Amino acid sequence: MSVLPDLHLHYVQACQNLSQPENPFIARVLQEADKNDEISTKGITLKLAGNNHLVPVPRVTDDDLGVLVNVLGQAAFVTGLDLAYNLLTDAGAKTMATFLQENSTLQYLNLMFNDIGTSGAELIAAALHSNQSLVHLRMTGNKIGNQGGMFFASMLKINSTLEKLDLGDCDVGLQCLVATAIALTQNKSLKAINLNRPLLFSRQEETTVHIARMLRSNSSLVELHLGKHEMKNFGVERLCEALYENSSLRYLDLSCNNIICDGVKFLGELLKRNQILQILDLNANRIEDVGAIYLSEALATRNKGLLALSVVSNNITGEGLVALAQAMHSNMTLSHIYIWGNKLDRSTCVAFSELIMVGRLQPDCTDVAPYEVDGEVFLAELSHGLGRHRYWAPRCAAVSPGAANASLEILAGSEY
Repeated sequence: MSVLPDLHLHYVQACQNLSQPENPFIARVLQEADKNDEISTKGITLKLAGNNHLVPVPRVTDDDLGVLVNVLGQAAFVTGLDLAYNLLTDAGAKTMATFLQENSTLQYLNLMFNDIGTSGAELIAAALHSNQSLVHLRMTGNKIGNQGGMFFASMLKINSTLEKLDLGDCDVGLQCLVATAIALTQNKSLKAINLNRPLLFSRQEETTVHIARMLRSNSSLVELHLGKHEMKNFGVERLCEALYENSSLRYLDLSCNNIICDGVKFLGELLKRNQILQILDLNANRIEDVGAIYLSEALATRNKGLLALSVVSNNITGEGLVALAQAMHSNMTLSHIYIWGNKLDRSTCVAFSELIMVGRLQPDCTDVAPYEVDGEVFLAELSHGLGRHRYWAPRCAAVSPGAANASLEILAGSEY
């Protein structure tokens, strides 16, 4: 039996050597890690997220990180590091960049919703020019700006290891999106990218045109998030034209855009011919009944590839929702559907209640649950959805990872 490495002891010693007070939160997590019997054979992810606790914890600071990386320098079995929702700044990013240049075992790094800016982004992106181990990086919510995003776009032209990059809510701009699209025409390793909520000041949809052009030639990208891009029917048409020629994309997120029924018509035609796309997120658009019927016709007659569809908050009434429910009776492939936030009338409640009662729709694969009052069926909301664990992950898995999660595990290693 191999002797387990003592991370906590090394941490205490490092704090003494660097004259840095111990962070009780880090100490507790390292103590828990030391008790893991598989730590030296399978590798572990240290979960130091500052928001994921019932009792408030002292969040990780730049100084805390300096001590931590000192400990991890000799801990090759630590293959994942979750530092989300802490107090890291550009100084912490500098420490992490130095660590990434020297480390050859870390595969997953989550820095989402810290306080890293443009200069910190430059340092981390530069470190990834030479790092050959990191597979998944989350920068979500750090205000790195357009220039910070440009550093990551340049990195994608050089790095051939990174498979998943999350730049959502990072205040990137038009130039960054265009540069990223150009980089992805050359990059053959990246499988998933989140570009949600950029700061765009043009209504010409230039970024969508460039992303569509990239999709025509890119054969490695599996997952693409384009939420809050102010995309309209023109942009959707450009994307659909490109996806006729694309054979790799399986997850397309178009949530929180300005897509109406005319744009969904292009998606409906695409679904009749494209059998590769597995997940389509149209949450918070305005497709209404006409758009829902376009989708239901494609799903009922020609499409046998789509696994999950979200039409949450799209101003759809019973007519469109019942059409989608009926499509599920003839389409046995579609397993996940999310409809809350629309106008759920009596016919909708009956239709989806029947789907669940006969077993066609599993309770953990939708965001509604039927109940009866005085013999009449109603639907209650469930906390399920395609982005359920995108910004938060429970310490104890209450549901199976594939149930109503961000990507239904279509991408190996998408959540390390």
